[in-house]
Amino acid sequence: MKYEAVIGLEVHAELSTKSKIFCACSTEFGAPINSHTCPVCTGMPGALPVLNKQVVHYAAKMGLATGCTVNRLCKSDRKNYFYPDLPKAYQISQFDVPICENGEVFFYVDGEKKSCRLERIHFEEDAGKLLHDEIDGTVVDFNRCGVPLIEMVTKPDLHSSAEAKEFLEMIKTTLSYLDICDCKMEEGSIRCDINVSIRPEGSTELGTRVEMKNVNTFSGAVRAIDYEIARQIDVVEHGGTIQQETRRWDDVKLKNTVMRTKEDAQDYRYFPDPDLIAVEIDDEWMHQIESEIPELPITRYERYLNEYGMTAMEARQLMDSFAKASMLDQAAASGKIKPKAAANWILSDISKYLNDKGVELGDTKLTADKLVDLIVLIEGGTISGAAGKKVLKALFETDETAEQIVDRMGLKQVSDEGAILAIVQDVLAKNEKAIADYKAGKNVTGFLVGQCMKASRGQGNPQIINKLLAQELAKL
Repeated sequence: MKYEAVIGLEVHAELSTKSKIFCACSTEFGAPINSHTCPVCTGMPGALPVLNKQVVHYAAKMGLATGCTVNRLCKSDRKNYFYPDLPKAYQISQFDVPICENGEVFFYVDGEKKSCRLERIHFEEDAGKLLHDEIDGTVVDFNRCGVPLIEMVTKPDLHSSAEAKEFLEMIKTTLSYLDICDCKMEEGSIRCDINVSIRPEGSTELGTRVEMKNVNTFSGAVRAIDYEIARQIDVVEHGGTIQQETRRWDDVKLKNTVMRTKEDAQDYRYFPDPDLIAVEIDDEWMHQIESEIPELPITRYERYLNEYGMTAMEARQLMDSFAKASMLDQAAASGKIKPKAAANWILSDISKYLNDKGVELGDTKLTADKLVDLIVLIEGGTISGAAGKKVLKALFETDETAEQIVDRMGLKQVSDEGAILAIVQDVLAKNEKAIADYKAGKNVTGFLVGQCMKASRGQGNPQIINKLLAQELAKL
């Protein structure tokens, strides 16, 4: 029998606010253990929380970007459970009235456009972190306790690990575009829980789902999903039944193990938090949020395919980086160059420089205007492509214009045919062996062009050199 997988995700993203969700403690990552704590985030008796307005703003922003309905009046609820890294013995979250509901995220898998519905987005506080030491036991670090999260819960619309990965990538890119999460996977800024079930192919009835925790990378999500699908099929085909439970994914051992029987909502004993009032998003605030949403990744991707004539790979690589895509669009808007020319530089030399230096585009002095000026100089024959690479390096690091750098470095290309003809004739006179080889039928053009470029100190126009060299060789 063939089976179909049914997958739903619960994606947690840490919001890039400076302070925690209910207190003024810093959210900075990597501080000494328990140094970013106070009576509120450690649950001391009598300490009262105050909701961070920026959390509401960011959550609503993500909701609008994913087509959700934003609930103008949102409240906070207590989710009760006992665990060592949760000092209050409850988590402040949202239950029946999440800030955002009923959205949809679009993405591509192997060139086919797909979508996944979002059931809800709600904000909540993160728990602390258990640090396990083989010698001293376990230490609880409450620095992360109270860091603001949004949780994005999907409908069971995904059917493969490939679809799940592309959905997660689109969520990450959208968060980056909105500038509400730093998206640093290595610091746990984005994490997800995965719900997987199987059913006979063609069936519409949902199977019993299993939840997997501890998935911290998108590649890990792919491995976890593929493993769980195979495990469930094996259980069913050997006469067993799937139990509703929570399992822990181990990305080192590439297997999951049972953590606990799955809880239902009633097990958490949700009720409205009595210390926090409901928050209303008025029209003025909503208009402000709407005004901050840029062109979204999927729209930009499709525009690059349709308007700029890019390949799917080129469009995807540019879409993934808000900074690079913005530079491309600003360069194209100048009207001085073709978008493809700017894209080629961004995807090759610019990306290589950023990768080699380990910096972001915004950390450099390169702008779209500077890139346009550089391309114009090359296409106009003022400098060669090789000289352009030297100019680009300086554009990253100085406030000079491309023209100023060209003048300072003496990189202007020689296009005067009289001057180049003299160089060509001199090179031919000094390379008798190459001439003899040419007469014997050997191809020596590349060598001679190189000698001409060397004689012109790299400033000779290669096209003119090739033309005049061909003319002179023909005379032999």
